[in-house]
Amino acid sequence: MIYFDNSATTPIYPQALDAYLKTSQRIIGNPSSLHDLGSQANRLLEQARKQVAELIQVGTNEIYFTSGGTEGDNWVLKGTALEKKAFGRHIIISSVEHPAVAETASQLADNGFEVSIAPVNKEGIVEVEELKKLIRKDTILVSIMAVNNEVGSIQPIQEISAVLENYPTIHFLVDAVQAIGKVAIERWLTKRVDFATFSAHKFHGPRGVGFIYWKHGRKLAPLLNGGGQEKNQRSSTENVAGIVAMAKALRLYLDKKAEKPEHTAIIRRYLIEALQEYKNITVFSKDTDEFAPHILCFALKGIRGEVFVHALEEKQIYTSTTSACSSKKRLASSTLHAMKVSDQLATSAVRISLDESNTMAEAEQFMIIFNQLYKKFSVVRS
Repeated sequence: MIYFDNSATTPIYPQALDAYLKTSQRIIGNPSSLHDLGSQANRLLEQARKQVAELIQVGTNEIYFTSGGTEGDNWVLKGTALEKKAFGRHIIISSVEHPAVAETASQLADNGFEVSIAPVNKEGIVEVEELKKLIRKDTILVSIMAVNNEVGSIQPIQEISAVLENYPTIHFLVDAVQAIGKVAIERWLTKRVDFATFSAHKFHGPRGVGFIYWKHGRKLAPLLNGGGQEKNQRSSTENVAGIVAMAKALRLYLDKKAEKPEHTAIIRRYLIEALQEYKNITVFSKDTDEFAPHILCFALKGIRGEVFVHALEEKQIYTSTTSACSSKKRLASSTLHAMKVSDQLATSAVRISLDESNTMAEAEQFMIIFNQLYKKFSVVRS
């Protein structure tokens, strides 16, 4: 089996799974309980918070636990809208955001807020000067993802941060789900970023757990009311085992990344160069510093993406169309539409997403199978 769908989810590290199981079995108390079992659980929770904070170089009081990236994005958008609606109802997002941001913004638009869409260039990168023109006196939030999940374009967070220095009251959210451990932290977590969202299962942690970086001093309306957890901001009994496992996975992931920082970039470069040799292949992801080293999006003209994905699956090679969150809808990539790619070509998009565990031998085997399928589909196309 060759697993090239790591941007959808990653297999949990055995050490993280072990941490999850041991915590589940041994720590039975509720972190909010007053007795010693509760105190044990709370200590583990806070140790995990401290570890996560240190790993991304922020304050311990700036980490809030969630169920994942989608919840985090929803929380920051809706929390900002509720908290700052007296000061404005204008929100800016990019045209290549994850559905967790785009659909949440659409919901807010249906409820009296105004949403402006910052355009991208032909490579899927936000045009900063165009975004700047969209800022108004009543703008309360700018939300730009760090790394696009479909083509891998790295957004100019540093340049946008410089623009927003002149607008200190505007919240700045960065969806960093695809960036952590892939792109240097200084490229997506600047001093001007107020919020950043993360999901554990993208870095070999368990599903259903994540966290938010929440800059000290910024305000959001609570996500959930009731029990007072997470400083009264997200009431719900904490998933202590999941959180402990996530902290373990993040440390291991960043350690492995440090061991071989160019690993996925080398494999990706090989695949890009190999795919570009084929006449009817269009590669959307570029081999430049403006693209993340783990995502490669391409299209075989005339063959729908899901058809190619299933053909690869029959050979035990696992990829996806665009985003796993939208691929089942069988829609053309919103990112490719924003990049002015034709509908016909966009529906042919296939995404490969790599991880440190992938090998060059897997990439070479992929190209052998790809060549066979290309010939097969060439007959169909003719």
